[in-house]
Amino acid sequence: MHSNRRHFLRLASGAFVSAAGFTRFGLMNALAQPASNYKALVCVFLFGGNDGHNVIVPQSAADFAAYKNIRGNLALPDVSAQLLPVSALNGTPYALSSGLSAIHPLWAQKKLAAVANVGMLVKPTTRAEFLANTVPLPTNLFSHSDQVIQMQTATPGGSGGTGWAGRVADAVQGLNSASSFPASVSMSGPALFCTGNIVQSASLIPGFDMNLYGMDLWPASAAHARKQALQEILTLDSGLAVVQAANKVRQDALTLSALLKNLSSGPALATQFPGTSIGQQLREVAKIIQLRAQVGLSRQVFFCSLGGFDTHSAQAWQHWDLLRQLSEAMLAFYNATAEMGVADQVTTFTETDFGRTLQPSGSGSDHGWGCHQLVMGGAVKGGDLYGTFPTPALGGPDDANNRGVLIPTTSLDQYGASLARWFGLDAAAINAAFPTLANFPVKDLGFLT
Repeated sequence: MHSNRRHFLRLASGAFVSAAGFTRFGLMNALAQPASNYKALVCVFLFGGNDGHNVIVPQSAADFAAYKNIRGNLALPDVSAQLLPVSALNGTPYALSSGLSAIHPLWAQKKLAAVANVGMLVKPTTRAEFLANTVPLPTNLFSHSDQVIQMQTATPGGSGGTGWAGRVADAVQGLNSASSFPASVSMSGPALFCTGNIVQSASLIPGFDMNLYGMDLWPASAAHARKQALQEILTLDSGLAVVQAANKVRQDALTLSALLKNLSSGPALATQFPGTSIGQQLREVAKIIQLRAQVGLSRQVFFCSLGGFDTHSAQAWQHWDLLRQLSEAMLAFYNATAEMGVADQVTTFTETDFGRTLQPSGSGSDHGWGCHQLVMGGAVKGGDLYGTFPTPALGGPDDANNRGVLIPTTSLDQYGASLARWFGLDAAAINAAFPTLANFPVKDLGFLT
């Protein structure tokens, strides 16, 4: 691979770029300025509802026996080939699925942690309050479409029009004010997660080419005339909102293409990434981070995703393989950040629609609520489990019904606020970014330095 530039042009193509603010400072005015105090947040969203019960499992004799009894054919077998031992700093034993074998060593290196039973809440909720309907709840709790939006926006009653990472990026946009490059980038199509009130997001798709087709005409005057005609179409005020919006997306994509073309690519990363979708998304995130000094950004947020977690049947192999893809891609990404010397400046974390039922449904599981999440990076206080691990009991204190639908013991707002604090937000900005955080006594879970 001779240069990253060509890959960037493929990366950003067809690119639904909604970046209204990134052209106003001029394309190249910040490229000579090094980014100081750089930090990046990288979300990997697991679409479909990840089964956290088979991500990290309890290993105390009583809890593992209860887990196996309830999970039945979905339980991870008690053999070393299927369970990867880890422990919390207080000595409590757990195990990771063998699908996570690639990142398992990062736990012992204190670069990987788990956050237990995270989910969308309005306020702390008990089983009794849930069953009696005496506490406000997020709308449409078990709906994929609603919960995907709410987990990206931290708005339990709807979308609100902005994502929590976009609002976090808004709060630190002064650190990026001289840059013309988008500070918020999705590698998985348009993502509400990245959209702020001030900072707009760029949506880039790995593997596509952003170059305009049909413009290589002869003679050169014909090519110039065609490009000029396209430019006139894009800037024409048609008075139609939909057309204007579409033209703005195309214009921003062309502007970003010009910016990427003019960036010096530098040496290619030596780290090899898997050829999976999530591997290629994280590979392109690493390439953009590699350009941090040239684009003059001190803060960036990224959104990547992996689908297929709606495992109502045939879960055992499917879920294991999805965790394998996730783990291999995350390890490659961590190694790339270490290669670039920014491992302690980049934090990668998972989110999902919701968890799944502890009790199986045939060969799969049904929609749940709370789910365990993973956090990785050099700034992570790893080798530990944060939050409260739920009691594995149907109808127990953490069950919203009698199927092991976990009532979250950690809210999304607490999870996101902990990331935002590390990113540089003060208390007032964090409260503004997370509208229900005030309802929870603990504002920072402490898993980042």
